[in-house]
Amino acid sequence: MNVDTSKWSGEGAFTQLVVEHLQKFDEVVSLRVEDAPASRSEADYNFVSNEIYVTFATRQRTERVRRFGFLPGWRIVEEQAMTIAGLDAALAANPDIGASDYADDAMLQYLRTERIIPPYQTRGYKLVELVRIYQLTAPQTAPARSEESQAHPPR
Repeated sequence: MNVDTSKWSGEGAFTQLVVEHLQKFDEVVSLRVEDAPASRSEADYNFVSNEIYVTFATRQRTERVRRFGFLPGWRIVEEQAMTIAGLDAALAANPDIGASDYADDAMLQYLRTERIIPPYQTRGYKLVELVRIYQLTAPQTAPARSEESQAHPPR
């Protein structure tokens, strides 16, 4: 798995937990973690916003087709090994991560808050962590012409 954390400051314990869990999936080929521009820090709270971009593995399968309505043939179809909805279900199964706060076809969003009381201080601060997971699509490659017009499936 390819993990790129060069644009991430390393802040966010929940983000680190999600990244560690995503690395266990065989369906995830690469991860890129970045700090989002919405991060900010004030005297009484810290708002950490991170974005995770995932690329899913693809599988090839052959499917039977008819050309011109009567010529039998085969074509190779590439499909993703996992979707954002599948990733949402897989992450929700982990009790440390849980269900996402918002999910749609293109993104998962988690919002976690924590009260931090540093030693030797009477007043603490609130840590708000926002993690968004987006899907990056791999570049599509067109199948070779010879594979499309084969009369028998590839071996």
